[in-house]
Amino acid sequence: MAAQWRTYSDNELIAVMRRQGDDAQHAFGELYTRYADRVYAYCLRVLGNEEEARDVFQEAFYRFYRTCRTDGDKSTAGLLITVARNLCLNSKRDRKHTVPVEEWHIVALGSPYEQKELLTLVSSALELLDFPLREAFVLRQYQQFSYNEMAEITGESVDVLKNRVWRAKEKLKELLSPILEDLSQL
Repeated sequence: MAAQWRTYSDNELIAVMRRQGDDAQHAFGELYTRYADRVYAYCLRVLGNEEEARDVFQEAFYRFYRTCRTDGDKSTAGLLITVARNLCLNSKRDRKHTVPVEEWHIVALGSPYEQKELLTLVSSALELLDFPLREAFVLRQYQQFSYNEMAEITGESVDVLKNRVWRAKEKLKELLSPILEDLSQL
């Protein structure tokens, strides 16, 4: 019976959820299965903290369940990311946390372990960016949203978002270039 829900489009599943009843839970479960990894990855990359990301992720799906029954204008992915984004903004506002550069662990590049370490450095560098730059970078590079989709999610213009992505990349290069230079000399 669960396999039948895989054939439904997102809009059809939301329509089932709006009618409520027993099938609403199955429809929600299918949407959760389709989008959970993507939403959690967004929360984790924007917040940089697993526990906080899990909390925001769970709250995002709870609010999505309530919201999707009334808001039919956005795509499912767009609505979920918008809800998650608002919760991430609230969470970031409520706490100020950065990772000091001294805590970065630097190793030479080459092995898969070392490449993973570099990804950890990039994640740490993302923590140092202001929220608008980090969010634009994550939406574009990690979530692979188009600039138009990003504009729908954030309410910003496409030009502003392009500028933020560019500025985020420049800032990441600035932060990581000394480390990468040191690594290339090993």
